[in-house]
Amino acid sequence: MTGFGRGQASSEAATVTVEVRSVNKRHLDVSVRGPRGLGEREMAIQQTIKDRFDRGQFRVSVDVDTHADTLIPLSPERAQAVATTLRSLRDAAGIDAPVTLDQVLDVAHRFLDDASTPTARSFAEPVWTAIEHALSDALDGLHTMRADEGAALLNDLTAQLDALTEHLTVVEKRAPVRVDEAQDLLRARLSDLLSDERLDRDRLETEIAVLADKLDVHEECVRLQSHIRQFREALSDDAPAGRRLKFIMQEMLREVNTIGAKANDATISEHAVQMKELIEQLREQIRNVE
Repeated sequence: MTGFGRGQASSEAATVTVEVRSVNKRHLDVSVRGPRGLGEREMAIQQTIKDRFDRGQFRVSVDVDTHADTLIPLSPERAQAVATTLRSLRDAAGIDAPVTLDQVLDVAHRFLDDASTPTARSFAEPVWTAIEHALSDALDGLHTMRADEGAALLNDLTAQLDALTEHLTVVEKRAPVRVDEAQDLLRARLSDLLSDERLDRDRLETEIAVLADKLDVHEECVRLQSHIRQFREALSDDAPAGRRLKFIMQEMLREVNTIGAKANDATISEHAVQMKELIEQLREQIRNVE
């Protein structure tokens, strides 16, 4: 499901803002974008999301506003080299603005050589604590949004199941009547032939019974009712049910197709088509279910 969450936390070292966006996806996919200082901690951020969610595409944005006095110390020589480079770029671009210390520090720490400064890709522990708090708040907000969307989705799926049940009820009432009508019609057509003593009446009755069995969709209706019940139970389960719902939906469609093919009746066929349309709507919606 789609969602968005934003969290912010501060420490003596930095102010951290974390934003998390999620969209629908069959599997779980997490990517993290942030300053170079995240380094290996990106794995921890990804794992935090995997511990809370099972499906979806998550995009995490981490912004760290590090306080100047917590930055990795720079040598005067390196600061002077960076300032000179910035002035050259400024002049080449025709920009009439002074080069500030903040700009020098920002550029220097973004492009530090890892070989000479191995800590360039790591933040102090207080910064990580702030990131963890901000991430937790962002995921809480995202979860709330997804929960609201889930509630609306549940109402829609339930309404579709109710409509599906109504059509199935009509089919269940019509099916035995259709069988009786088919038997009566066949007997009427054979009435003249039955007067011929050379015909085996028991055999004809057997054929009529076989025809009735071919038209009977009682078993399919019972199985479809069971699938609808299982679908409802899966919706009320707290555990992720997306894959289970997809399987049940496929079985529901199988039974409806069989009902439409066997019935050979305009009324039942019409309701079978309506049920197939509802199941297709269910198929589209459960793509959003975790």
